[in-house]
Amino acid sequence: MEEQDRSRVKEINISQEMKSSFLDYAMSVIVSRALPDVRDGLKPVHRRILYAMNELGMTSDKAYKKSARIVGEVIGKYHPHGDSAVYETMVRMAQNFSYRYMLIDGHGNFGSVDGDAAAAMRYTEARMSKISMELIRDINKDTIDYQDNYDGSEREPIVLPSRFPNLLVNGTSGIAVGMATNIPPHQLGEVIDGVLELSHNPEISVAELMDFIPGPDFPTGAEIVGISGIRKAYQTGRGSITLRAKSHIEEMQNGKQRIIVTEIPYQVNKAKLIEKIAELVRDKKIDGITDLRDESDRTGMRIVIEVRRDANANVLLNNLFKQTALQTSYGINLLALVDGQPKVLNLKECLYHYLEHQKVVIRRRTAFELRKAEARAHILEGLRIALDHIDEIISLIRGSQTTEIARNGLMERFELSYEQAQAILDMRLQRLTGLERDKIEAEYAELVQRIAELRAILADGEKVLEIIREELIEVREKFNDERRTIISIGEESFEDEDLIPRQNIVITLTHNGYIKRLPISTYRSQKRGGKGIQGMGTNDDDFVQHLFTTNSHHTILFFTNKGKVYRLKGYEIPELGRTAKGIPIINLLQIEKEEYISTVIPIEEFDDKHNLFFMTKEGICKRSPLSYFANIRRGGLFAINLREEDELLGVRLTDGNQEIIIGTKSGLAIRFHEDDVRLMGRTATGVKGITLSDDDRVVGMDIIEADHDVLTVTEKGYGKRTTIDDYRIQNRGGKGIKTCNITDKNGPVVSLTVVSNDHDLMIITTAGVIIRLHVSEISQLGRNTQGVTLIRVGDDGEVATVARVDIDDEDIEEREDDVEGEEEITNPDTVNNEETSAADRVLEAEVEVELEPEPEPDDTNE
Repeated sequence: MEEQDRSRVKEINISQEMKSSFLDYAMSVIVSRALPDVRDGLKPVHRRILYAMNELGMTSDKAYKKSARIVGEVIGKYHPHGDSAVYETMVRMAQNFSYRYMLIDGHGNFGSVDGDAAAAMRYTEARMSKISMELIRDINKDTIDYQDNYDGSEREPIVLPSRFPNLLVNGTSGIAVGMATNIPPHQLGEVIDGVLELSHNPEISVAELMDFIPGPDFPTGAEIVGISGIRKAYQTGRGSITLRAKSHIEEMQNGKQRIIVTEIPYQVNKAKLIEKIAELVRDKKIDGITDLRDESDRTGMRIVIEVRRDANANVLLNNLFKQTALQTSYGINLLALVDGQPKVLNLKECLYHYLEHQKVVIRRRTAFELRKAEARAHILEGLRIALDHIDEIISLIRGSQTTEIARNGLMERFELSYEQAQAILDMRLQRLTGLERDKIEAEYAELVQRIAELRAILADGEKVLEIIREELIEVREKFNDERRTIISIGEESFEDEDLIPRQNIVITLTHNGYIKRLPISTYRSQKRGGKGIQGMGTNDDDFVQHLFTTNSHHTILFFTNKGKVYRLKGYEIPELGRTAKGIPIINLLQIEKEEYISTVIPIEEFDDKHNLFFMTKEGICKRSPLSYFANIRRGGLFAINLREEDELLGVRLTDGNQEIIIGTKSGLAIRFHEDDVRLMGRTATGVKGITLSDDDRVVGMDIIEADHDVLTVTEKGYGKRTTIDDYRIQNRGGKGIKTCNITDKNGPVVSLTVVSNDHDLMIITTAGVIIRLHVSEISQLGRNTQGVTLIRVGDDGEVATVARVDIDDEDIEEREDDVEGEEEITNPDTVNNEETSAADRVLEAEVEVELEPEPEPDDTNE
């Protein structure tokens, strides 16, 4: 007995057995569960659900049936797994926030975007949707192959005819063993247009296909930021895109602002998103939100985020994008089964395999219809013979003892086939009428023509393609809708500059930080004295501080008071209308709280011929090669290492031969050649540009230009122009010479800049009053003077900001000859400080300040 038992024992290598068994399991999961077929875009469970519903007659034109009935049919005949797995799959196919084009028409509670589960299958009802009928159309015309079900008692389709490219249209996701797929949904019309173009031009490239299929289109809408991720995914089969909620900012009646979110990224749970925002507010990780509520209803989504009066709604929105699922990443992995094997596909390959599948479907359908037509024509040929010899046939049938004798007699006498003879025996007497004879002849003639057409289709591949095109266009016209997800050129798009046209543009940045671009053609040339055109709309307390022309492909550097530099390409700045005020710069740059733009410089090329000259409020200056700033990461880089409490005042682009003038709060100024400051590294702190007293600070720095004047403005609203020649060249680091006579009446200097008659001056007081003056209206006075009244600030007011702006067409108008209240004030008793001592002119600190800069990432551009 023991010997017999031992004979049944088979010795095996356990590692080999584990390997073999796991591979079998892995292939089963890959092929029979987790991955879609490239031809119909369906996993086995989806295909079985649709096939079972079609077999049960639950088509889109029939009444709804209980979901439990469908699930029972699927698991009983085709899918030997749990009922919950089948029902949950069916529920997703009926959700308008999960499928771009729903394949199941659900009736009842099928869940919500808040994560609510569907009602039990005994309560819900369903039927096939109209578009899913296109997936199974012609299934009964021998268009696809069948296989045995799990117990061999039924037959199930291996693939569906799929009369539209469902793989890309609805997408899918699944985790197999050692691999995963994540295919995003797309807009039906765009994908069909791509297939049509591929059918006309088999050599089309992926980049050219993207003209027809620009990117995914999610059922929940939202926004895709940047196109480089899409391009990479379409070219390689793998990539990542950034999805951002669609939102806008509304002004409330009480002066507060609120953020309205109308669309959220795909597969984001709205309830959990709101809960996360509330948690961040509760933990004080996000500040400035006073109310948060969900006002969504059956008409659409609406999340309301009310902002505290002193908070910036745009900054708050950027923080929400950063810390919540209002902005997410979606990893694309175009993995599907091709001939039963998993394969990563690019966009063209997805369309190619679908097109090849359709060729097979059309050929098999045509062959099926040809067989039917030929069989019918064969019968009609027999009926025509019978009608021509009706008397003889009737006599033969009457003389036969049995049906079989009659059939054999007909086959022998008239050389008929078995089917023809049987059809004659089955023929009713009413077919002998003249009208019926005509019908048989007409049907036969029509069949002969149809057979010729079908044979021609099978013999000509181009005719097959033409049929595919016609039927795809029919589906597109029937089910096409508008794209829901917008694609914006954002921070991800630098690899795609070749797709963006080069054009000259105008960039405007307002004092309050609103930026936009316009084509330079917007500002058409006008004759002198014209009315000009309506410029950008700004608030009463705002004005255009930076206006310059550049190219859409040039780089624009933004320097902030914190010593950081950010960069944007010209095309990354939104193009808005002439009268639009622009969008907040914080929407484009990741600037921090209490950080503002101090200087904007457009750069055509980062060469070694140009330098950047930096000036801080504590009198430290630095000169660095422009090429050091060619690679600036998205979050910005430190352009200068600032001492504690110091701020970057301004930056100027120089060519190595410029002269610099610096002005201080106490009315001193120094002029020196830029060569006095040696070239330094990007993170260096700099050297002393001017020696300041304890309570003094730098208020202005500019480049000396021919035929320009030095303009100084004081705290009490006084100002003047002084010729450049009044400032002799000194050595860097001295105390400087007097540029303005400071008294209690005019107050400290708040601004020093170099101007010409082509400039205007914008002055803003602490009370919010703004005045705009033409520079030519300001008196030209000597250095040792107080200046004239530019703006009356009152006893408690003072000048807060002074900005030089270029004159544009809208400013050409009559100007009054007299300046109201102009008053020249001099003080002969003041000491002329022009002859500074030799000690003041000696370099006090030639050594570069050796402060250790904060550690930061490398300069490589992400």
